[in-house]
Amino acid sequence: MKKDLITRLNEGPIMCAEGYLFAMERRGYLSAGPFVPEVVLEHPEVVTQLHREFIRAGSDVVQAFTYYGHREKLRIIGKEHLLEPMQKGALKIAKDAAAEFKDLDLMVCGDVANTNVFDPGDPNTHKQCQQMYEEQVAWAKEAGVDFVIAETISWTDEMKIALKAIKDAGLIAVCNFAIPRGDKTREGHSAEDACKMMEDLGADVVGLNCYRGPEMTMKLLKKVRDKVSCHVSGLPVPYRTTEEEPGFLNITDHGCNCIPGGNAFPVALDNLFCNRFEMAEFAKECVENKINFIGICCGAEAHHVREMSVAIGKKPISMKYMPDMSKHFHHGTDKSLKKVNKEIKY
Repeated sequence: MKKDLITRLNEGPIMCAEGYLFAMERRGYLSAGPFVPEVVLEHPEVVTQLHREFIRAGSDVVQAFTYYGHREKLRIIGKEHLLEPMQKGALKIAKDAAAEFKDLDLMVCGDVANTNVFDPGDPNTHKQCQQMYEEQVAWAKEAGVDFVIAETISWTDEMKIALKAIKDAGLIAVCNFAIPRGDKTREGHSAEDACKMMEDLGADVVGLNCYRGPEMTMKLLKKVRDKVSCHVSGLPVPYRTTEEEPGFLNITDHGCNCIPGGNAFPVALDNLFCNRFEMAEFAKECVENKINFIGICCGAEAHHVREMSVAIGKKPISMKYMPDMSKHFHHGTDKSLKKVNKEIKY
């Protein structure tokens, strides 16, 4: 019998690779700004290939690319009629990709995200959020997902609505807050208090994703781990955010003065990119702090996922192609290499 998420986490850390929006924008398959995953319908083969790359790199979870594929995002671009086929298409792509790797014990998860309509002072928006979450969760359940992630949500009360929709459907719930500058939710709750509220309301896993790089995420994750008794998740963005600029939505590349508007987000973050070893250190620190749901968010690439997987003791398929600098013509140590090529400093 297949093990569920909680059983897997009880046994040790798992990897969850996501970040499809940025990956697809960089590849030229969706537009930054609207960030609507139309690629699911227009180029499903590209989504399948990215799933394959993340699986080969060690991700235990195939997350359906339904992030920002919700009613409000589609309304903005005048394509609300595509909501159901986009959601169902993304879920099918994820399930089919997982089925290709029959020797791996993969899990498939659904995803709901920040609606961008929630307003604490407007009860009508609460109803809108509820309807949006309920329809997405219903499609995920129909597809037979193993669990659902509610993520990148900065309002505690919006997360409550998402969590209720998931638990009412009888599914395992992972609740990942995105914490902006100031280290608190939009209402003013600390990350650890907000996560504790979700645990008390039935969340199976609580934690943080997006907005913050590994260091700024870990700073808050340790407090979450101390506060809750359930499993904890950590999925930072692979960017070097700082105490001065803890989130990447409003961040400056001080080495470049040609970025329109001066804000590096979202398409000029290159110079702030974390390398694979930085992300591996984050993964190792998660294990040391008993944070077992480990992953990476917007900006993720397969090389990050692979290094993180290896760092926590996994042996992913693409480990076959780990660097071997002993064979490099200049840096290598193989005795057959020509000395003349190693003497010059390039």
